[in-house]
Amino acid sequence: MATYNVENLFDAVYDGTEYDIYIPGKHNWDQRTVEIKLNHTAEVICDLDADILGLQEVENSSILRQLLSRLDRVGCPYRYSAISRKKGAAIQVALLSRYPVIRQREIQVSYSPRTRNILEVEVDIKGDPLTVFVNHWKSKAYQGYESKRIAYAKALQSRIAKMPEQKEYLILGDFNSDYNVYLTLEEKLNDTRGRTAFNDVLRTRVGPYLVEEEDMAKAEKGVHYTLWKELPVEERWSHKFFGKRSSMDQIVLPGNMFDGKGVDYVNNSFRVFKAPYLFTKKGYINRWEYKNGKHRRKGYSDHLPVYAYFDRRPYKGETKQKAFKTIEKKRIDDLYAMESLQGKIHLEDVTVLLKRGRNAVVKQHINGRGIYLYGCADPLKEGHTYDLLVESIKSYKGLKEITTAYKLKEKAKTNLEAYYLNPASLNFQKLQQNEVIRDMTGLYKNGRFHRDGKSIPIHFKKRELTPKNGSRLKIHYGHIGYYKELQLVIYSKDDFEILE
Repeated sequence: MATYNVENLFDAVYDGTEYDIYIPGKHNWDQRTVEIKLNHTAEVICDLDADILGLQEVENSSILRQLLSRLDRVGCPYRYSAISRKKGAAIQVALLSRYPVIRQREIQVSYSPRTRNILEVEVDIKGDPLTVFVNHWKSKAYQGYESKRIAYAKALQSRIAKMPEQKEYLILGDFNSDYNVYLTLEEKLNDTRGRTAFNDVLRTRVGPYLVEEEDMAKAEKGVHYTLWKELPVEERWSHKFFGKRSSMDQIVLPGNMFDGKGVDYVNNSFRVFKAPYLFTKKGYINRWEYKNGKHRRKGYSDHLPVYAYFDRRPYKGETKQKAFKTIEKKRIDDLYAMESLQGKIHLEDVTVLLKRGRNAVVKQHINGRGIYLYGCADPLKEGHTYDLLVESIKSYKGLKEITTAYKLKEKAKTNLEAYYLNPASLNFQKLQQNEVIRDMTGLYKNGRFHRDGKSIPIHFKKRELTPKNGSRLKIHYGHIGYYKELQLVIYSKDDFEILE
């Protein structure tokens, strides 16, 4: 089983519901472009080789038939299919299957053409009927408040509540929600006082914790398990938006996928499909390319497919390390003695000394250790204090980093002056990593910063900012980082100046 958002698979016939850049005859969208898009989509589907595949962002049944024809021509046929038919909607959801489709229906969330229907398809797995719900919930763009996704989750749960107790089903699709959205929901979208569609209405969280696999055999109806929990924290993503990773493509299971009857989940089989051609040379997702007002006829999708295996043989559990449900309170100093985390860590009263982009240097106490937040400081503000939930840490070339963290609570704004290193009493030989220094002058020479007869390597994150050899510098903000050795890191042109 798999799910794949194909990123706007449109045909070359004008219907009047198309997004502007997919109107035939505009923006280089024509039959030739459609043929290339079909080829690329078919390539991914053939290599993925799922027996049952949910698709999102398919314009209509016409382009679905063209895709099926293309798949048949290249030796990857799907005999059965289904597609939603929401009137006035620009895009639909669909299902491809190598097993017979017994019946299909749609769950209407709203009459608005901007609100997509949920597709419900029952397939026959060699005598075992299985219902698959294909979803594409409201995006977070264009006033994508959480209440709009809650409408999808409520409609889905309402339908599930009416199904027989032993009815086997699974849920998949693009939910436009992280697997742990209760921790990642942006304030500007939070019109529900923190209540979330995916975690709270779909019940992938019970109490303060996400549902664990070992809980599913005894889970009550309507409780669900997200398969992202099967992967290490740092691998939980299938989509990037401006470099920010997200886990919106999901496969979600009820308790009867673990009960040893009918169709069951194959333990530890959930994966993200990462064929090399789905990435650019720089490591970005190789999405369908639209640039300077034209479709460039290159690329695939801005999403990666996710998949998992299922079997008519009973689910086989294993002795796993018990999920750590107790969140320990620790200090930043403690993290320097750890290589990785076994559970989650609660850091109280963390103050942001320096924030650049999605990265930050933080401290708990004026005289305590600092640590670097890598790629997870989005919701934090410089000079503010927070409680953080930490899920992963690592050392990169010797630099201690928190790589997954979430804001639990925002506290007071803090005066930072006492947190910075004092240049007047600075000793380069006794520095520790992850400190911040302000207002220090010295000489740049041969890749090092010289001051008072001592020196330290200096690294400019943007190479073009590197000054001429022999320049006198004033460092407004510098991070004492580490890359095989201590170094002074300068992040932007505003963080230093060249003195005459």
